[in-house]
Amino acid sequence: MNFDIIIIGAGPAGISAGLYAKRANLSVAVIYSGESQLEKAHKIDNYYGFPEGITGIDLYKNGIEQAKNLGIEVIESEVTHIEMMAPPPATLYTVKAGAAEYSAPVIILATGNKKLRPQIENIVEFEGKGVSYCAVCDGFFYRKKNVAVIGNGIFAVEEASHLANIAESVTVLTDGKDDFQIKKEISENPSLAEKIRTDSRKIKKILADGQNAKVAGLEFADGEKFSADGIFVALGTAGAADFAKKLGLMLNEDSIAVNEKMATNAPGIFSCGNANGGLLQVCKAVYEGGVAGLSAADYIRNMKKDLA
Repeated sequence: MNFDIIIIGAGPAGISAGLYAKRANLSVAVIYSGESQLEKAHKIDNYYGFPEGITGIDLYKNGIEQAKNLGIEVIESEVTHIEMMAPPPATLYTVKAGAAEYSAPVIILATGNKKLRPQIENIVEFEGKGVSYCAVCDGFFYRKKNVAVIGNGIFAVEEASHLANIAESVTVLTDGKDDFQIKKEISENPSLAEKIRTDSRKIKKILADGQNAKVAGLEFADGEKFSADGIFVALGTAGAADFAKKLGLMLNEDSIAVNEKMATNAPGIFSCGNANGGLLQVCKAVYEGGVAGLSAADYIRNMKKDLA
């Protein structure tokens, strides 16, 4: 399906961006999955217009319902891949979510920042020394080597699939969690089934190569050791920083760098809300979402003028 704007994330930033873009008479899709940080808020009593406060989950659901009522296409599916298919002036991106693909000249990232780190001994010490959070960024360094991916969802399968074309072997480690979903995803793609293995044992710690202080593998809770040259972490669903790294967006540490219009350094890609860091509050997310929606609408209008 084709849209003018695809927004990834259905929290206050994403929905606000969608409302402003839709009111500019553009076709808009909001794609989201997983639990929003807003849903975890027991009560919000510092947001304008609610004298008795409101629960995070009610505010979240109200926003999604408001978007649907305005005619925004709201799709509950996990986004695993974004790719530029055409450069300016006719910018076009494709978004893979579940089994479907969508396209638009503008993407707004509003997923929040979900860098999740497993509770595994030594993992922090080896970040950047064999432990990575981005297969597209670092997979190149593990050509013909043995790697592992820690995760138990579709995001982990996507990372493993990318690495399967580069590494000698790829094993998805679910760290004590059920590996049913992983096996199901892999079994539905015969080419992956030949390249990717799974292991559901609990992980105890990361092991070091004594000579150069890099990752040598890991040790399971049962005491057995597993040899690996690189370990990639892909827990939960992909967050803003994950997409940013794959798209080559500039970052300020783990936050996306934007200008006053919420535009990133990539043409047609905007970012808003917690993904940009700063004050992690609903009021900021709503403001930045509004700016991103209006800026995206201006981008579409200017692009159409250039192509006329």
